[in-house]
Amino acid sequence: MTATPRTLLQIAGAPAHPSPLARSALVIIDAQLEYITGGLPLAGVAAAIDEAARLLALARQNGVPVFHIVQYAPAGRPLFAEDGPTAAIVPQLTPQDGEAMVRKSLPNAFAGTDLHERIQASGRSELIVAGFMTHMCVSATVRCALDLKYRTTVVADATATRALPDPLGGAIAAETVHRTALAELADRFAVVVKDTAALTAAAQAA
Repeated sequence: MTATPRTLLQIAGAPAHPSPLARSALVIIDAQLEYITGGLPLAGVAAAIDEAARLLALARQNGVPVFHIVQYAPAGRPLFAEDGPTAAIVPQLTPQDGEAMVRKSLPNAFAGTDLHERIQASGRSELIVAGFMTHMCVSATVRCALDLKYRTTVVADATATRALPDPLGGAIAAETVHRTALAELADRFAVVVKDTAALTAAAQAA
């Protein structure tokens, strides 16, 4: 009989509970119109934005510092051009006064930005992450967060991605890319929960 696989975090006996709201900062990555009406439409993006809005509301209700990450490319570029209409943050996730906006130009939101310093200044040591795309900027940022000694929780339903060409032939469906990216992160880099309700339940149980 094949043994049930375990993550590296499980093997190490690492804590499996989601990041507590009182110790966490919320990082929302690239929640921009490019993924809805632009050149990179994502599978399930509308539902993911709705879930991210619930997550954002929970953070605001509990005084969790919020960091909105935005991807900008130079004017005239085909994606995320800073002078184009699809670089804007989606209306449901519009930042409020006091919430930081961090511009980035690479998949990893810590690369070339002051995100790490801003989170440190907030006094928070754990991250809750949502946004786009699961396999790209979410993954790159969460992996780097481990190097920076953050404990991270990813809210799966508040992320989404797209189908990819398979370099060995054919294509890989968006749901497969999404689930695989989450599984990779859950192996070593983050606790992955299904939705915002999981964070609420964990807070009530604490």
